[in-house]
Amino acid sequence: QEKSKVLKRIAGELCEAVEGGSTFAEALAQHPKVFDKLYVNMAKAGEVGGVLQITLNRLAEFIEKAEAIKSKVKGAMIYPIVVLVMALGIMGVLLVAVVPKFAEIFKDLLGGQQLPALTAFVVNSSNIMIARAPYIGAGAVVLVILFNVLIRTRIGRYMFDVVKLKAPVFGSLNLRVGISRFSRTLGTLSNSGVQILQALIIVRDTAGNEVIARAIQSVHDSIKEGESVASPMEASGIFPTMVVSMVAVGEETGRLPDMLIKIADIYDNEVDSAVDGMTSVIEPILIIFLAVIVGTIVIAMFMPMIGIIQNLGKS
Repeated sequence: QEKSKVLKRIAGELCEAVEGGSTFAEALAQHPKVFDKLYVNMAKAGEVGGVLQITLNRLAEFIEKAEAIKSKVKGAMIYPIVVLVMALGIMGVLLVAVVPKFAEIFKDLLGGQQLPALTAFVVNSSNIMIARAPYIGAGAVVLVILFNVLIRTRIGRYMFDVVKLKAPVFGSLNLRVGISRFSRTLGTLSNSGVQILQALIIVRDTAGNEVIARAIQSVHDSIKEGESVASPMEASGIFPTMVVSMVAVGEETGRLPDMLIKIADIYDNEVDSAVDGMTSVIEPILIIFLAVIVGTIVIAMFMPMIGIIQNLGKS
């Protein structure tokens, strides 16, 4: 019944693999681009424990909630980026196409008189942009290429993720999303019967942030040496005190997976509230920003026109 040709083909191959004697998890593992380590290991744990249907339901809920949060955060970040790009585009068109024509008119009508300071600034900015447009464009392309190359290295990715967590406004949001993802993934894996050390490796590989991934690795190494989960989490400096305390209570009561899911639910709600609040604040700020850019250029172009009209009236 699958409409997607790719998934239809994969479903057929899964069926053939199981009919050929493979387990469901082994069949899934043959398609790593579609089913990641989290998916495969949860299916394996469900098969071993005889609760595959429960595990798959948990997996479906996990993916749905993770995608919902991901979409909400992406939507919140896309809006300001689109507005900024529009603002820069409008400013570029005005400076390159409109301002030079006004500058020629002023040159003819003012007869060598000095332009107002704001108008002179805008005209000079226009001249610089036109004269150096190829260099500006080439520089932008080089910066994008360098960024993409750097981000593919482990050090570059780590530095970028540090900036993401330290950035004003968006930093706390990114941290909340990372903690929610860590908690829900580890809680779901533990609930499905995956061993804690193996679960931490999977969580590390699916963390989506190199800083958080390194913190998870330190938790894994400490547990391997016999420590609890809460102590290395606190030592990492990434996880808030509330999260560490709830994990410690979960360990003491033997309900760590449930406590991790509870942490994820709390942080999901915080992300929802933060995104809604941020959107309501950013929207008017960006509109004002766009109005200031366009308004400044328009005012700068009309200031000399007032002087020209006054001179014509006197003559």
